[in-house]
Amino acid sequence: MGWTGFLFVVGQHAVPGWAIGGVLFVVSMVLLKVDAFRQRSITFTDRTRRSPRPWFVTLLAVVSVAFSGLSALDDLSGAKYYVLPPANSDGCRVAVREFSFLFAGRGTVYVVGAAGVGREVSSWTADDGYEPFSSGNYELKWYDDGGSLILHSNGDPVWPALHEINC
Repeated sequence: MGWTGFLFVVGQHAVPGWAIGGVLFVVSMVLLKVDAFRQRSITFTDRTRRSPRPWFVTLLAVVSVAFSGLSALDDLSGAKYYVLPPANSDGCRVAVREFSFLFAGRGTVYVVGAAGVGREVSSWTADDGYEPFSSGNYELKWYDDGGSLILHSNGDPVWPALHEINC
């Protein structure tokens, strides 16, 4: 799952939240390094008046490490992301995150707007670790006022099988 129920999509690829967290961590480290370099270049007489280290950059680094680390542990254990074709006439798309562990499968449905930011709209569970998207057993239909995503079973129950898509 992305941060707080959001997922980022670039082209046909979903970008997990932990990857965004990793980028934020690198940016915060660069900002801290730039600040340290700037502090060293201040003359000795100006050091008594120097500004305090930017606490928000340090906080950004800590938060990004925490979120990206926890999300990465969950994703690296077998989660798969899919951006489903086709998009509707307004450019709205559907992305899913699928995961199975032992005898349980589960997933999350995201609606992705034109800006590439997806919000979580639904989720499902499946028996015996069944993954409907890895198996290609789904159907996405668009209508004038939204769409529907139907997850087909291979004998293992999927609940719920119908997901309404509202852009």
